[in-house]
Amino acid sequence: MAAPDGTVGKAMDVLERVASYGGPVRFADLLSEGGYPKATLYRLLQVLVNQRLLTIDRATGKYELGVRLVRLAHQAWSQASLAPLARPHLEHLAQVTGQAVHLAQLDGGQVLYLDKLNPAQPVEMFSAIGRVGPAYCTGVGKAMLAFLPGEALESALSQQSFHRFTPATLDRAGLLAEHEAIRREGVAWDRQEHEPGITCLAAPVLSDAGRVLGAVSITSAGGGEALLAAHTGIVKDTAGAIARDAAAWRFPEQSKLNVAE
Repeated sequence: MAAPDGTVGKAMDVLERVASYGGPVRFADLLSEGGYPKATLYRLLQVLVNQRLLTIDRATGKYELGVRLVRLAHQAWSQASLAPLARPHLEHLAQVTGQAVHLAQLDGGQVLYLDKLNPAQPVEMFSAIGRVGPAYCTGVGKAMLAFLPGEALESALSQQSFHRFTPATLDRAGLLAEHEAIRREGVAWDRQEHEPGITCLAAPVLSDAGRVLGAVSITSAGGGEALLAAHTGIVKDTAGAIARDAAAWRFPEQSKLNVAE
């Protein structure tokens, strides 16, 4: 990873490191990751605390995300993502299918989960709102990658680890081999490629010009492909309905969302 530019870049890097722990983290743990001298790391953490982007528990000395960050995240969610306009369509999809529903976009070549609706009996899985996951082995990620134009696709692929999460995880060649079928059928599958027992059916959200805006999916644990395949039509219809609503909204440019410069 390239070194962050300037103080702001370094502070954001530290903020993301704290967020990656998923809970309170000690100064010593952040320092052990390397990258910054002790005095520099302390100074950056103090700036983030002073700006209320982080909080510190004085009793334990542990840092965690601050409430100001929550407010900013909510504003970003409501102003610069598909989530608010997509929510009614996602609720209908969840009601009809009875499955977990996801909405995602590409962010720097990875999948950013914008929204998630759980079924009556929630399924334990990796995805969560605001979490970033791999694109090459998730249904929503594969659905979006398949419709990226040449340079954007190469940029996104260069940012994939192609780590083998399960025996079904595809390598780069296997992923590219599926793209023609995904474009032809308008849906992508995650056949337990990211998590054992988790199967997803996804459809891309495309503008009238074919620009990738995001993707929507339904997920089953143990139900298999046949259960999800019966809902192919409504998954595609949901993606299309979200795209139509997005057309009437000033949507951020794709280059700012899903391909690192």
